Amino acid sequence: MLWARIKLKIQPYLLPAGILLLLVASTLVPVWYLGTMEESVRRYIVGINVASMPFGVVQTLIFVCFLYLLQYGGGFAAFKKAATDASQVNVRFADVIGQTEAKKEAWEVVQLIKDRQKLKLVGGRIIRGLMLMGPPGCGKTLLAKAIATEAGIPFLSVAGSEFVEIFVGVGAARVRKLFKAARLQAQAYGGCIIFIDELEVLGRKRVFYDAFGGSSEGNSTLNQLLVEMDGIVDNDANVIVMGAMNAAEDVLDPALLRPGRFDRKVQITRPNLQERQEIFEYYARKIKMDPTVDYARLARKAIHQTPAEIENTLKEAALIATRNKKDMVGYKEISEAVDRIELGVAHRLSMTPREREMTAYHEAGHLVILFLTHPTQDVYKASIIQRGGILGVVHSTPHEELYSSDRNTLYAHVKLALGGFVAEKFKYGVTTDGVSSDFKSATTVAHAMVWRYGMGTSGLIGDFSAIPETQLSENLKAQLNLESQQVLRSALVEVEKTLKAEWAIVDRFAAELLRHDELDYDEIERIFREYGKQSPRLLAPDNHNALPPVQPPGQAALPQGTSAQASRPPFAPPDAPAA
Repeated sequence: MLWARIKLKIQPYLLPAGILLLLVASTLVPVWYLGTMEESVRRYIVGINVASMPFGVVQTLIFVCFLYLLQYGGGFAAFKKAATDASQVNVRFADVIGQTEAKKEAWEVVQLIKDRQKLKLVGGRIIRGLMLMGPPGCGKTLLAKAIATEAGIPFLSVAGSEFVEIFVGVGAARVRKLFKAARLQAQAYGGCIIFIDELEVLGRKRVFYDAFGGSSEGNSTLNQLLVEMDGIVDNDANVIVMGAMNAAEDVLDPALLRPGRFDRKVQITRPNLQERQEIFEYYARKIKMDPTVDYARLARKAIHQTPAEIENTLKEAALIATRNKKDMVGYKEISEAVDRIELGVAHRLSMTPREREMTAYHEAGHLVILFLTHPTQDVYKASIIQRGGILGVVHSTPHEELYSSDRNTLYAHVKLALGGFVAEKFKYGVTTDGVSSDFKSATTVAHAMVWRYGMGTSGLIGDFSAIPETQLSENLKAQLNLESQQVLRSALVEVEKTLKAEWAIVDRFAAELLRHDELDYDEIERIFREYGKQSPRLLAPDNHNALPPVQPPGQAALPQGTSAQASRPPFAPPDAPAA
């Protein structure tokens, strides 16, 4: 026991004593040895050693430097991030258009930062982390800047990829340096904001069973971030960490989301109708716009678009106006910008008259089905100008903001996809391979209706795609596939019925497309009004798009091997004469 205590006492001094003894020995032994030599030999040896001493010192410093760089990050971990003064950011909450709910939560954070002294008196503390989540281009960085400006504290902005390096320890060293700089700013100004963009790069889940050790650097970087956000640190400065990400929340490590780290989550969503109009007006102030442009109409056509997409559309429209030597940006340029962004640059292909006519009838079939039968989609433009490898297109946009689709809407998607196929078949008796993408779309929706959403005709309920196929019986899979075909066949019958009854309109639109190449919404609606037709979206809701009634469970809609086409005649030319 006594010896153990003695060892415990002298253990801290063993290393310094050993180093001192080594220095004394390394000095006395050479001196004693030189004293035994002749004068001329001693002078020669001392001269050689003195002359080579600077070179040896330089070599030692280089070796120590590289050892430090490789082992501790050193110069590779250089992370000079100067804090931005809040007054220089100059982004107010009024500059963040829309995002009403997100701004409410963000304003609460600003108030907590401003009233941190009162909060401290009652025993509370400001939040440690704020997570901004949402699609790209919706204003997460802009909102973070607005929080820093309104709170009046410095702002440090970094990207998650800046912490990823090949050398071990560099990422963790950069995290330490970042928070050290932030704490100094917080002590000087009462608080500091660290904004980490693309947080999923830095905060993804740790991997603990890696045979090759490739994840050790990512783990150590994340561990350092966890400690800096809520761990034992040198001071308790008011450092608020804001993270922005587009990925799903479940990609982050659970330790990063616990209370004390990212305390709040703010969802940044796409703008609604009123907000889109305000965004159009905001960005339009930077461009010379035609006074006749209706921003409310543009907002209705830009459903589910982000502010970045709206800004990009107007910028592209300005480029088109400049290219066409126009003084102002009008509705035509904006329409061309939408086509260019979504489909690419127009390419005039040398098509035969028959192929061009067939393309026109194909798009006219889509157009008539879309306008007359779809409950939620509205036509934006029809075109037979070739863009991005597509011979023609019918642009459609949601009539209103919907975040889920019912049975009728999904069924209408299937009918819309089959409209071009039926129009080609009616007109020419044969179809082209251009229907492949339409078939893919229709089959995908029909398959999802039966396999995932319980919208089949036999009464089977459940998401069968969540069950491994090996656990599904062959009879069940065959029945589900048969029901998918029944959805497609039923939609095909209704499309044939609609186009046969409205074939005169199909002929008219095909002729207009051949004459003008493109038709906008106003022109399309005018032609339908000439034939006394009105979109069902403007009528009272009814069941005109409903699927056939669901049959009781166990009662098959069609016997095995029976075709839905067997109960109807084959394709026949419509009664109306072809154009």
